[in-house]
Amino acid sequence: MKNADNKRIAKNTLLLYFRMLFAMAVGLYTSRVVLNTLGVEDFGIYNVVGGLVVVLSFLNGAMAGATQRYLNIELGCKNYDRLKKVFTTSLLIHFGVSIVIFLLAETIGLWFLNVHLNIAPERMEAANWVYQFSIAAFIVSVISVPYNATIIAHEKMSAFAYIGIFEVMIKLAVVLVLTVSPFDKLIFYAFLLFVVSVIIRFIYGIYCNRKFEECRIVSWKIEKPLLKSMISFSSWTIVGNLGYICHTQGIAIVMNLFFGATVNAAQGIANQVNVVVKGFVTNFLQALNPQVVKTYAANEMKAMHELIIRGCQISSYLVAFLAIPLILETPILLKVWLKEVPEYTIIFVRLVLLLSLFDSFTTLLGTAKGATGNIKIYQITLTLIGLFHLPFSALFFYWGYPPYYAMYVYLVIVLTLQIFRIFFVCNAIGLSKSLFFKQVVLRCGLVLAIAICLPLYIHCIVTPSLGNSFLVAVSSMVSIAIISLFLGFSKEDRSKLLYKLFNRK
Repeated sequence: MKNADNKRIAKNTLLLYFRMLFAMAVGLYTSRVVLNTLGVEDFGIYNVVGGLVVVLSFLNGAMAGATQRYLNIELGCKNYDRLKKVFTTSLLIHFGVSIVIFLLAETIGLWFLNVHLNIAPERMEAANWVYQFSIAAFIVSVISVPYNATIIAHEKMSAFAYIGIFEVMIKLAVVLVLTVSPFDKLIFYAFLLFVVSVIIRFIYGIYCNRKFEECRIVSWKIEKPLLKSMISFSSWTIVGNLGYICHTQGIAIVMNLFFGATVNAAQGIANQVNVVVKGFVTNFLQALNPQVVKTYAANEMKAMHELIIRGCQISSYLVAFLAIPLILETPILLKVWLKEVPEYTIIFVRLVLLLSLFDSFTTLLGTAKGATGNIKIYQITLTLIGLFHLPFSALFFYWGYPPYYAMYVYLVIVLTLQIFRIFFVCNAIGLSKSLFFKQVVLRCGLVLAIAICLPLYIHCIVTPSLGNSFLVAVSSMVSIAIISLFLGFSKEDRSKLLYKLFNRK
C-alpha cells in the first residue's frame, strides 16, 4: 500500500476521532439532561417511536451502501465522467426511496403506532407528533445520502469533522432550550431535532456543490444500465439491512409489546453507550472503507488483503479499549452519569457492548464483499440467520423470561454470523481463511484474554467506588494498548508502527 494512502487514512482517522471525542463529551451530557427532562416514560416513547421510523430505513441504508460502492469504484478507476452519472442516478433513486418511505410510514407505520405499540393513552397524541417529526427528519437524511457518500468517497473527512462539531453544538443548544421550554417537551424535542436535520442537510449540500463537480447537476438524464445495476446491487443490500433492522429496531418494538416503554428507555441508554464505543471503530472504518473498495477496483488484491487484516485487528482493539472497562464498571458509571437509572439498564449496557466486541472481529469483511458486487447469496444467508432473533426472543418473552434474554439470543446469532461472513468473503476475494483466522480471530482473542486479566483482578478485589472504577479503567486501557502493540500485530506491522511513533522529525 502506498505511503500517501497510509498518511491519508491516518489524517482522516484523526479528524474523525476529534469530532467523535467532542460529540461524545457533549452527548453524554445531553443524554443525561434529556432523560431527566423528559422522564423515563417519555424517553422510552421517543426511542420506540423513533425506532419505528428507522424500521423503514432498510431501503435508505441499502441505497446508501450502493451509492458509496459505485462512487468508490469510479474514483478507483479514475472515471470522472461516469462519476457524475453515478451521483445523478443515486440522487434520483433517493428521491424515489424517500417517497416510498413516506407512503409506508403514513400507512402501515401509522397504523402500527396507534393500534399495537404499548403507550399510555394520555401520551398517544404526543407519540403521533414525535412520529411525524421523525418521519420528516428521516426523509431529509435520505436525500442527504448521496452528498455524504461523495464526501466519504473523496476522503474529505475534515468536512465531516467540522460540520459534525457544528451539529453537536446545535444539538447542545436544543437540549438547553428544552429544559426551559413551556411546551410539551417530548413534542418540542422531536420538532427541534427535525429543524437541526434540515440545517445540516443544507450545509452538506452547499459544501458538495462548491467542492465536487459531480454534485453540480447539469442534466437529469439517466443511464438505464447504470440505474439497473445500482438497483440490482441495492436490492440484495436491502435483504441484508432487514436483518440488522430487526435486531436493532424490531426487537425494540417486540420489547415494547411485552414490557412497555420503560424497557425501551433502558435499551435506548444502552444503545447510546454502544454508539460511543462503536464510534471509536466507525470513524476508523469510515476512513479505511474507501481504500478497500479502491484497491479492489484497481485489482491490487495483496494491498486489499493487508488492509482487511490490519483493519479488523485494529477495529477489535479499538472497541475493546472502551468496551472492557465499561462492561466491568457499568453500575458505577451509570450512577455517576444518570440521576435515574431505569431498570435493566446495567445488564443491557453490558450485553450490548459484549455483542459489539464480538462483532468487531469482522468489521471490514462486509465492505470487501460489497466491493465485489456479487452479494446475493451472502446477503440472503446472513439475513436468514439474523432473522431468527425476533421469533426466538419473542418466544423467551412469552415463556416469562426478562427482556435482556433477547441479547443472549443475539449473542449466539452474532457468533454464527461471524463464521459465515469469514467463509463467504475470504472465498470471494481470494483471502486465505486460515490466515484470517490466525491473524485476526486467534491473535485478537489472545490479546483480549490477556489484557482483561489485570483490570478484572483489580475489579474483583476493590470496593465499588468512582476512584476504584477509574483505576480499573486506566489499568484496562493501558493493558489493551501495550498487549495489542506487542502481541496484536505481525512483526512487520509492529516495526512499521514503532518506527512511525519514534522517528518523527
